Amino acid sequence: MTLPDAVSGTRDTPAPAAPAPRFDTLPLDPKLLRAVLESGYTAMTPIQAKAIPVVLAGRDVMGAAQTGTGKTAAFTLPLLQKMLRHENSSMSPARHPVRALVLAPTRELADQVAENVKKYAKHSNLRSVVVFGGIDMKPQTLALKAGVEVLIATPGRLLDHIEAKNAVLNQVEYVVLDEADRMLDIGFLPDLQRILSYLPKTRQTLLFSATFSPEIKRLASSYLQDPVTVEVARPNATASTVEQHFYGVVDDDKRATVRQILRQRELSQALVFVNSKLGAARLARSFERDGLKTQALHGDKSQDERLKALAAFKAGEVELLVATDVAARGLDIADLPAVFNFDVPFNAEDYVHRIGRTGRAGASGLAVTLVTRDDNRLVGDIEKLIKKKIEIEPFELEDERPRRTGSGERRRPDGERDERPVRAVPEEPVAERSAPRFEPRPEFRRPSRPADPFFDRPYEPSDTAAIAPAAWEKTDKGASQPTSGRSSLSPNIKPKKKVAALLGGAR
Repeated sequence: MTLPDAVSGTRDTPAPAAPAPRFDTLPLDPKLLRAVLESGYTAMTPIQAKAIPVVLAGRDVMGAAQTGTGKTAAFTLPLLQKMLRHENSSMSPARHPVRALVLAPTRELADQVAENVKKYAKHSNLRSVVVFGGIDMKPQTLALKAGVEVLIATPGRLLDHIEAKNAVLNQVEYVVLDEADRMLDIGFLPDLQRILSYLPKTRQTLLFSATFSPEIKRLASSYLQDPVTVEVARPNATASTVEQHFYGVVDDDKRATVRQILRQRELSQALVFVNSKLGAARLARSFERDGLKTQALHGDKSQDERLKALAAFKAGEVELLVATDVAARGLDIADLPAVFNFDVPFNAEDYVHRIGRTGRAGASGLAVTLVTRDDNRLVGDIEKLIKKKIEIEPFELEDERPRRTGSGERRRPDGERDERPVRAVPEEPVAERSAPRFEPRPEFRRPSRPADPFFDRPYEPSDTAAIAPAAWEKTDKGASQPTSGRSSLSPNIKPKKKVAALLGGAR
């Protein structure tokens, strides 16, 4: 009889973690397995391991998992597997009707889902297309008219195509609502109801999201039939691989705090979230003036500008991407080291999605939230949502200006010597340096003019000027006229002409 471990003094050794299940253990077509292997994936994430068999069995699914855990592949791979039976190489559009519809709340998320679908279906004859607003409808119309099996769309643009008779959805067999809670937040519920009314009643519906609100559960009860709930983590939980910090700062120090953390942590890239479009544009310009390669991403930019900014950030050409919450959902940026919440989000659930852009697929990441005195209520909402106590840490901001030492050397904020050349100043004698320099003010002198005897002569009153009446004054008849040879009238005053009595003259 063996003694218990507590008595014998031995300790339980932790059991080795079970290896993650591999994709090749699933009943997937070799075409799909080959595409998955070429994408660099061999083992499944927990949400994929639980959801894919249920979807392959034909059940409706409500999938809840932390963002960045592979939800897209969890519904894409089983749907492609089920549609392979309709695969054909015909060029006729009638042989390629829409069989799977994926609805996403933002253009960026829709475009990313479309990239994953094309990547996994590249060895098959299944066609896919993505439609969203902000760009011309003509290329989308041509692609829809050519026939597609998988249609990825945002609700607004899809309704435009439905009304234009470009998209026929009467043969849809599978519907996916990705990030459905976000669609409800931005007011897409009426559009969703209209779109679902065009679909056949008999279909398989999948709903995937990182968070489940009561509104989402009511939506699921209305459009899902006996769904299977697949949860691999507590709802609204943040990834354990993300290091989270909340720093108490003032508004004027936020930008300097971001720069200091980037420098201290030696971060090559970061995603900075703000709450407004105008704030994103202004902050991007400010960081650009600080010498950081920065782009802005918000809803007022055209779709082409948004895609270019995102592509430059993914390629490493941009150090900071300042974005609103349009980038909080679905953006998969490989090895993104850090996320900054420059503004605390108004909606606590957006915090989960924002920091989910880093620490994806098991990698480590950093999430920094800058908190001011006015953000206490918003931080409290986040605390209630993630069910964790949030400690607001003080942040000691360094002086970024170069400092001089006693020996005349300049030092950078990190203490290293500043090697920038110093402009030489000529040395002055002590006496001249101590006495202030004042130049005497020149005296004001009137400009000289040539002498004029007439104007320089003093005033001399004239006797005749005082006696003689003015030329325009009336004089009595018979008054003696001046006898001098000169006329008493001024040359500038013309005498009145004599007019006949008939014309109103004097008689």
